[in-house]
Amino acid sequence: MHLFSAVPMPLMDRMILRSSLKEMIMSDVLTRDMKNFKRTREVRSTDILFAIANYPDRKSVLLGSSDAGVYELDLTTEKPDRIKFSGGHRSYVTGIAVMESQAVSCGYDGQLVWWDLQTRQAMRTINAHGKWIRRIVSVPSRNAFVSVADDMRCRVWDAVSGERIADFTDHDAMTPHHFPSMLYAVAASPDGRWIATGDRVGHVAIWDTQTWAKKAELEAPVMYTWDPKARRHSIGGIRSLAFSPDSSQLAVGGTGKINNIDHLEGRSRLEVFDWQKGTRLHEFEDEKRKGLVEQIVWIPESTWILAVGGDNKGFLNFFDTATNAMLHQDGCEGHIHGVTWDANAASLLVAAHERVEVWAWEKTPFEN
Repeated sequence: MHLFSAVPMPLMDRMILRSSLKEMIMSDVLTRDMKNFKRTREVRSTDILFAIANYPDRKSVLLGSSDAGVYELDLTTEKPDRIKFSGGHRSYVTGIAVMESQAVSCGYDGQLVWWDLQTRQAMRTINAHGKWIRRIVSVPSRNAFVSVADDMRCRVWDAVSGERIADFTDHDAMTPHHFPSMLYAVAASPDGRWIATGDRVGHVAIWDTQTWAKKAELEAPVMYTWDPKARRHSIGGIRSLAFSPDSSQLAVGGTGKINNIDHLEGRSRLEVFDWQKGTRLHEFEDEKRKGLVEQIVWIPESTWILAVGGDNKGFLNFFDTATNAMLHQDGCEGHIHGVTWDANAASLLVAAHERVEVWAWEKTPFEN
């Protein structure tokens, strides 16, 4: 098949082609000096940006905001100006997933909103969960979106009709200390075969997307802190999940044990599992930049993992699973909630507290 064929390709063929091109470009990352990875642009705002996603076939990103809006932002223009979509949520937009010419956003209001990316109009709004929807991901191989919320349910939605096609959980509604739990995280494997969900007390379940039956479970209890004396309150939990490029490993992100639960002063924490064997392969904690790991990104064709998040400030942590060491660390003034690579996988686009940032490798004097 010619790369620039005018004949439309099926959905999965396009997904495979984009993934292959991205891996080719991302492999160039491994040849670059991490010291040259710098912030190249910052666009300030007055809101908190909880979600970011690539706008298909455009040089733009989609943003989910604390002002209940979904926006398009073109970061290639001299003076970027956000374009607000019409309709939508009543409160914080906490996640966005994209599939072809449509996107679905989720929010604190318990709603899912389907968006037409050509017209920037809401096509469908449903009351999907009884509590705050934390995350949503797309599963193109099943033509579906998957959401998780604080009602402790994982629900699967047909991408075209919006109908609910599965509803399941392996997460208790109450913590061991009899307080309400939360279901923070969901991730889909690159091959589309598996879904992982993670909750406040450090429990992870892995699900088969062919049957939606539970395949395995993992525990990361260090990410849950309970204070039985001063506050009688808990904090922490699994905030992010990501399968490795070959889908054999699962990275779990959150925070380590916290001494003062009134503040996010715990070390950011990342654990990596061979999820089918149920064995923990790696543990990373960082004391310099503390807080929650909000998103995990595996670097294709490498042993590198990027973990982002923060407390009152944001961090970008690159780890190498081959050496069990941190490769590089940087950050920004605002808590980082999400990242995505641009369409060419050349720049990292960051959604944070009151800002969007662009990070890239600065050219050396020997590069054209």
